[in-house]
Amino acid sequence: MGENTRKTLESSGLFSALSLHFARFLRTLDPGGDDALFLAAALVSEQTSRGDICLNLDAVAGRPLTVGGEALPGFCAPELPEWTERLRSSTVVGSPGEFTPLVLDRRGRLYLYRYWDYQGRLAGELLSRGGRKSVVDEVLLGEGLTRLFGAGEKGIVDWQKVAALAAVLGNFAVISGGPGTGKTSTVVKILALLLEQADGAPLHLALAAPTGKAAARLQESIAAARQMLPVGEGVRRRIPDQVSTIHRLLGTIRGSSRFRHDRNNPLPCDLVVVDEASMVDLPLMVKLVEAIPKQARLILLGDRDQLASVEAGAVLADICAGGGRPRFSPEFVRRAAEIAGLTLPATSGTGGLEDTLVVLQKSYRFAADSGISALCRAVNAGDGPGALALCDDPAQSDLRFSPLPGASGMGAALAAEVVAGYGAMLRAATAEDAFAQLGRFMILTPLRRGPWGVAGLNATVEGILQRAGLIREGSRWTPGQPLMITSNDYRLGLFNGDLGLILPDPDSGGQLRAFFPRGAGVYRKIAPARLPEHQTAYAMTVHKSQGTEFDRVLLLLPGEEDGNLARELIYTGISRARRSVALWGGRELFAAAVARRTVRESGLSEALRGEAAQGEEEEVD
Repeated sequence: MGENTRKTLESSGLFSALSLHFARFLRTLDPGGDDALFLAAALVSEQTSRGDICLNLDAVAGRPLTVGGEALPGFCAPELPEWTERLRSSTVVGSPGEFTPLVLDRRGRLYLYRYWDYQGRLAGELLSRGGRKSVVDEVLLGEGLTRLFGAGEKGIVDWQKVAALAAVLGNFAVISGGPGTGKTSTVVKILALLLEQADGAPLHLALAAPTGKAAARLQESIAAARQMLPVGEGVRRRIPDQVSTIHRLLGTIRGSSRFRHDRNNPLPCDLVVVDEASMVDLPLMVKLVEAIPKQARLILLGDRDQLASVEAGAVLADICAGGGRPRFSPEFVRRAAEIAGLTLPATSGTGGLEDTLVVLQKSYRFAADSGISALCRAVNAGDGPGALALCDDPAQSDLRFSPLPGASGMGAALAAEVVAGYGAMLRAATAEDAFAQLGRFMILTPLRRGPWGVAGLNATVEGILQRAGLIREGSRWTPGQPLMITSNDYRLGLFNGDLGLILPDPDSGGQLRAFFPRGAGVYRKIAPARLPEHQTAYAMTVHKSQGTEFDRVLLLLPGEEDGNLARELIYTGISRARRSVALWGGRELFAAAVARRTVRESGLSEALRGEAAQGEEEEVD
């Protein structure tokens, strides 16, 4: 690296203005810092903005510089020994435990101090909770498990029952599962078991999700599931029917990233359940966990294979890392047999977090021969050719793979899908019918911009619907128009990700209002002009689709920005479908994306398993 390194990096176009400003700022704090510091600072800032918790120097050192899939020709990062030595000599780079802008651990991971601190705090909280056990009435628990889950079949493990047992016995539980595996029905039964254990004593339960859309869906699912429970009316009535967003639960403070509830002012609750945990980023998860009283239970629900949060971290995936096979401790295996009659495989687990993680493996939504279920498995296994073969199989009537048409032919190609998918929604006579139809069909894309991005697609769909006579031309608002809120408005009670419809309001003389469901046929109605930031939602990004389900999904996989296409995105898009999924894209692009995993750099998984500390000791020795 020569004298012109900084100028080369600044003019490369690879870094955001913020990352370059941060690198310059650190150089002012350490005038003796060299270009190795400038490069590392710009990279760690850039990687954090792209979702990583840290910069893995070993993955960059000695290689041509690449940022976000774009390379800087003729430029290589320093070799690892030289780079780490030069960084350690800087006054703005410290070791773990030191208060410096950058933290470099002994495995060559470079962190912004704030994210190093978040990672350590979360690991400490979860390890503490994972090691804390609850005193329970084992006879009552065993009877409740049998009544709620059944006696079970010999030789077959009921993983829902295992998850319930883990959640009741411990202070912390993680329940991961794909679509239709029964995460919500399992947690409703867990709530019933805990209320039975409380035997009438006050038990304050809080249910939350990352977005208003996910919260509404969980609320509807819980309301339906609790009616089916074989429990007393006293228990049924105490199962909560309200779900809030995490931000609302913690209590936002206008103009601040802090919340009213924190470690010094914890939530007044005995249990917190968080759905769609894969969407929760590292900073928010830390603030949530620290706001939950030490003696209270925490249950995380989610799908470890889905896309990670938009912001930094892949917290659920890190917690579940290595969880492909259960590794329960001998003590947990023994108690499972004694309390619930469960025969779990013998493992070498040592307890702690290993006894908190349960992966639900049976899908109750899809039939055994479901094409969607088989496609999800193939994609998660990284089997692109196998996934394509499923789509080509005439027996899999719920799957279809087609070439992506060119931009000029996009409207004609989409016309039949759009009219069939949205016609009934636009003709619906009542709000209930319209929202039921909204769940029938959705177009998903990985892109925000361009003809195949959400803005371009929504404009194309509106043109198709206008030509079909289903919506009026030249109108900003049309009956049946779907909307997605893109920023939080706590005054109106609308949150990023909320889905609504523009509909005539019979209570205001048929004037158009934005309707947002609040459960049980109740709607929040708002004049369109008062809405916070929003977008039309005939199409949405795969990221924004998390927490939703549709009967039919059309997943578009354009060739642009194909470096951003990976297994997790395709799986997330496919798993939004209940009945059928159509994929439009290039076959080679699809197979390559399925083979590619999105890996977010982090030390959280190792910290949760004690490997980071062990690694530090080994290197010191």
